[in-house]
Amino acid sequence: MTGTEWWRNAVIYQIYPRSFADANGDGMGDLAGIRSRLPQLAELGVDAIWLSPFYTSPQRDAGYDVSDYCDVDPLFGTLADYDAMQAAAHDLGIRVIVDIVPNHSSSDHPWFQAALAAGPSSEERGHYIFRDGLGENGELPPNNWESVFGGNAWTRTTDPDGTPGQWYLHLFDATQPDFDWDNEWVRAEFRDVLRFWLDRGVDGFRVDVAHGMIKAKGLPDYTPPVDGGSMGGATTALEPGVVAEPVAGAPYWAQDGVHDIYRDWRLVIDEYDGDRILAAEAWVDPLDRVAQWVRADEMHQAFNFAYLETPWQAKALRSVIDDSLAAFSSVGAPSTWVLSNHDVVRHASRLALTADNLQGHGIGPNTVGLPDTAVGLRRARAASALMLSLPGSSYIYQGEELGLPEVIHLPDSSREDPTWFRTNGERYGRDGCRVPIPWEGAAPSYGFGPSAKSWLPQPAEWATLARDAQAGVEGSTLELYSDALALRRGHELGLGSVEWLPSPSAGVLVFRNRNVVVVANTGDLPVELPAGDVLLTSATLTGRTLPGDTTVWMQG
Repeated sequence: MTGTEWWRNAVIYQIYPRSFADANGDGMGDLAGIRSRLPQLAELGVDAIWLSPFYTSPQRDAGYDVSDYCDVDPLFGTLADYDAMQAAAHDLGIRVIVDIVPNHSSSDHPWFQAALAAGPSSEERGHYIFRDGLGENGELPPNNWESVFGGNAWTRTTDPDGTPGQWYLHLFDATQPDFDWDNEWVRAEFRDVLRFWLDRGVDGFRVDVAHGMIKAKGLPDYTPPVDGGSMGGATTALEPGVVAEPVAGAPYWAQDGVHDIYRDWRLVIDEYDGDRILAAEAWVDPLDRVAQWVRADEMHQAFNFAYLETPWQAKALRSVIDDSLAAFSSVGAPSTWVLSNHDVVRHASRLALTADNLQGHGIGPNTVGLPDTAVGLRRARAASALMLSLPGSSYIYQGEELGLPEVIHLPDSSREDPTWFRTNGERYGRDGCRVPIPWEGAAPSYGFGPSAKSWLPQPAEWATLARDAQAGVEGSTLELYSDALALRRGHELGLGSVEWLPSPSAGVLVFRNRNVVVVANTGDLPVELPAGDVLLTSATLTGRTLPGDTTVWMQG
C-alpha cells in the first residue's frame, strides 16, 4: 500500500435504497432512482457511495434478510439497473460500495429451505447452526442466548410428521438464521458471492455484523449486563437491544476466528485491481480492538462507532479522537468518522436528547427527554463540521446534509422494524431514521418519487428541509456540507494530522490540521476566536465571537 489510496481520505455517502429516490412512483426507492440523483451527489462532492442491501429478499428486515446474494430484488429493479447505476456513478467519478450480509440469510433462502427439508445431521443443516434442544423432550432452547431484536435467539423447527424438531440460531430475527462459518462450504459460497460483484465492477463491500459469524465452541450460556454496556463514555448500547460483547465477552461476538475469514476475503479482494475495499461494521470496544479488523492483511476500514456514540462534550471528543488516531495508525489504517447511519437515531436529534437512549431502541412520542429541534440542528451542524475536518475517511448518511432530524411521530401502524414487533412496542426501533428523504419541497412525496407514495410517511417539515429549498441558500445545512467537502478536498485534510492547540476554555476544542485551524465550542458560553480568516462556520458569527455549539475552520 502506498498510503495514498482513495479510501484513506474518502468521504463516503451511505444510501439506504428504499428511502433515497423512487423512479417508478410505487413509494419504494430503487436503483433507477439512485441513478437519477447521482449528479446531486457529485455536486455535493462525495468520493463514493455505499448502498445498503438491494438483493432479493422477503424484506422482513428491510433487505438484511437476503434470499439471493447475486440478484436484485424486483422492488429495486434488475441487475441491468444495477449495472447502469454503477456505470453512471463511475462516469461521475464516484465509487460504489455495496453491503454484504454474511452472518445470516433469510429463512426463505434456498440454502435454509434445503436445510429444513434435509433433516438432522445432514450436510445441508451443517450450513446453519441447528442444535437439539435441552429438557426431557428437547423442549428447551440449546442455550440462553437472546436476539438482538428482543426475545429468544433460537426457534424450534417442525418435522415433516408435525412433531417438534431441532432448534436453529438467529441472533437477529427468527427469519434470519445464522450461518455456521466453521463450515468450509459456507466460506466457499461467499467467496463466489464476492467475486460475482467484483467481476461486475463494484469498488468494495461494507460487511454487516463483521464482529459476528464465529461463535464460541460449545455455544455456552451468556447473560449480558443489565444496562447493556456502553462505549467511549456514551450512553448507548453496542447493538440494538441487549448485546454488550465488549463489556462482558459475549460468545457470539468478536471471536478470534472472524479474522481468518477476513484474511481469506482480502486475498480475493487483492485479485482485483482498482483498490477495492472491505469496510467493517464491527461493534467492539476498545478502539485498539477495533483496529484488529484493519490490520494489513485484513480489512481496509472499520466504522468508528466509539466516535459516533461520544457525547457532544469537548473532553470526551478529544479523548476519542486521540484514541482513534492512535489505534488505527498503529496498524497502518486510516481512522473513520461517522455520526449517523440507518441503525441509529439521526444526530440532529440524538445530540439534543436529554435522557439515555440505547442504540437501536429509537425514539418516539413516549420517549423520555425528547430533543429540542433547534438545539439538535445547531449541534449537528457543529458536530458535522468537526467530523469533516478530521484526517481519515468520513461517512455521511443520506439526508444528514439536509439537517434531517429523526422522525418521531410515526403512526404505530406504519412501523416496520422487527424491533418494534419483537418487543411488543416497547422499543420504537429504527424506522425514524429511515423515512424517505426530501428533494423538492413542493412536489409529491417531496420529490422522493413522481407520486405521493412513500413506504414510511414523511413529516410536513420535509418541505422546508428539501434539497431544492436549501441549494444555493447561504447558511443552509446543504451549503455547509458542500463548502466543507470542497475545503476538505482543497486543503487535503483527510491526509493530514491533528495538532492540539491551547484552548480558551474546557468546553472548546482547538487543533490544526495542515493549514486549517479548527475551533469547536461544545459549551454554552461564547469565546473569542484566535486571529485568522474564517473559512467555514457552522453558525452565524458576531464579530470575533464564537457562540456555543458552533464549529469554525480558520486559515492557519
